[in-house]
Amino acid sequence: MEILNRQAKHNYFILEEIEAGMELTGTEVKSIRMGNANIKDSYAVIKKQEVYLLNMFIKHYDQGNIFNHNETRTRRLLLHKKEILKLNDHVQLEGCTLIPLKVYFKKNKVKVLIGLCKGKKNYDKRETIKERDIQRNIDKQIKNRY
Repeated sequence: MEILNRQAKHNYFILEEIEAGMELTGTEVKSIRMGNANIKDSYAVIKKQEVYLLNMFIKHYDQGNIFNHNETRTRRLLLHKKEILKLNDHVQLEGCTLIPLKVYFKKNKVKVLIGLCKGKKNYDKRETIKERDIQRNIDKQIKNRY
């Protein structure tokens, strides 16, 4: 099961992608496995040399008990110290943002793909849409030819 952030490529230039683990509780993992999560409005911050994911929504697990998790709690991401320092340099010096692009399972572990992103202006977004439409028309012409 993959949870994608479809708006990320539209709103940001993705400079680099980094895979990170996520510190979760049992009911959160079960809820993600069922596909009940959303990373649309979430982002990551660096505090005290640790990376945290904010505003990620994971729905309550239906079969959970009184120890069920808070839906939008802050979750710690698991990265090596060198990676955190490199990300911190980009965020501090270049004004980049850390945006989650995808949440997925890898060998029964929940992983999140973090993108080091720069925001797009409105004219950049229009240019991206224009290029996509041109490529779609070219592909259609090629398909109709054969």
